[in-house]
Amino acid sequence: MRFLRDLYMRLSRQHGWRADLVMVLAGGLYALGFPPVHAVVVLPVAFCLLALAIDQAAGWKEAARRGFMFAMGLYTVGLYWLMYAILLRADDFWWLVPLASPGCAVILAPLSALSAALSRLVPRGTGRLVVLAALWTLTDMARVYVFSGFPWNPPGSVWAFPGLAGDVMLQPAAWIGVDGLTLLTCLLSLAPLYGRTGRLACAGVLAIWVACGALRMASIHDTYGHNPEVVLVQGNVPETEKISRDSDVAVFRRYLDLTHAGVQAGLREADGRPVVFAWPESAFPGLLLEDDIARPMIMRAGQGAAAGVIGTLRWLEDKHWRNSMVALLPDGEPAPPYDKAHLVPFGEYQPAFLPFHVVPGDGLTPGPGVQTWHLPGVASVGPLICYEVIFSGQVVDPHDRPAWLLNSTNDAWYGNSAGPRQHLAAVRIRAVEEGLPVARAANTGISAIFDGRGHELARLGWDRQGVLVHALPDALPGTFFGHYGRLVPLFLVGVTGLAGLFWRRSGHKEGSGIPL
Repeated sequence: MRFLRDLYMRLSRQHGWRADLVMVLAGGLYALGFPPVHAVVVLPVAFCLLALAIDQAAGWKEAARRGFMFAMGLYTVGLYWLMYAILLRADDFWWLVPLASPGCAVILAPLSALSAALSRLVPRGTGRLVVLAALWTLTDMARVYVFSGFPWNPPGSVWAFPGLAGDVMLQPAAWIGVDGLTLLTCLLSLAPLYGRTGRLACAGVLAIWVACGALRMASIHDTYGHNPEVVLVQGNVPETEKISRDSDVAVFRRYLDLTHAGVQAGLREADGRPVVFAWPESAFPGLLLEDDIARPMIMRAGQGAAAGVIGTLRWLEDKHWRNSMVALLPDGEPAPPYDKAHLVPFGEYQPAFLPFHVVPGDGLTPGPGVQTWHLPGVASVGPLICYEVIFSGQVVDPHDRPAWLLNSTNDAWYGNSAGPRQHLAAVRIRAVEEGLPVARAANTGISAIFDGRGHELARLGWDRQGVLVHALPDALPGTFFGHYGRLVPLFLVGVTGLAGLFWRRSGHKEGSGIPL
């Protein structure tokens, strides 16, 4: 044990390129806490090493460098799966393959550097550690403002374990959101440095966390009756096939056949509930709103369904493309479409500063934002396309709360990697935050259905072709977080930061001890 403590302190006292390397490795280690690995035990090891390195820094500038390098490791490892999208266009962008995740890390790392630098201005001790946790959470929340926003993998998402354990640990998100979980995660990750009193307090917080989660899970039960029987169609079309467009007719027929089989199964199980089927993002191989033949064909395949929701591109009169979801009524007529509002940077739109062109054409144009659909005979639904579901507090129209959420996505771009699993974890957390069941239709998987507690009711795994048929439970009463949104974690961050400053002024010097 003494050897480990000595090693830990030796690492934190490195300088120059050696310190940079230690911080990059520590950040990479921290990334192992995210889905699907969920190695939460590494968080205190990595985050405490960062805190000790900040303590050892000569000043705020050196502390900023430590935070920057830590974030470089964190995002490079945590976003490694971005290279899969580049590999699909390797003939043109082969040189970008090793730069995909490091490039994103360079863009995001200054926020982490800022939190490290500002925490270094607080005198050493427990107060600095508490302020670091608050600042880290605040800068993590600020990622929604980077380009079109990139709040992927907030630290609070590490608790999205599979099964009951994850259900319990995620329940506080109904009050404080995933950003509140991030704050708690940062505070608990620094527990080895707090001293005995601080560690006991962290143990108490963790016990209360588990108790509250278990109590909420046990006290809330799903009811059925208002929401539809959902049929999620997973075509499992490789992205190379979608890009080449050589199999459009075969793909369309595949979706028609799957839809027919799925809707018939749904009608048998519906018990009087309406049936709604959904295709994934951009599943229709063409422009659905301009195809007067395809729309009735789709609804004939889904005969008996109250509505069908289809992912498609739209070409508007303003000469702009939009990524859309179109709801078809039983006669094949479309309801007003929903256009994706949050576009993927470097994938659906190109930041102006890039000296080379990576997005085909002029990219896509964003829609006006979240909305609620009111389709005849179907409980109100909030449509979300792909990436939009990762934005905590921004997935529901605050003036028109839907009864359920429908997320359509195409994660085929990112292969059988951590990316689709991390995306699925975000869907699950949104269900808890809003108290709304979520149905997720994914092209190559993972399609899934969650209730308003984030409990998984059904899934269709990766790289499988088929349909997922399941009754959607009713919405839970509006949550505290659903009502107040990100103001809740923002308030908690402010209180925590002030507490850290107050701790220092009160003369409490305990903390910054040696972990392990």
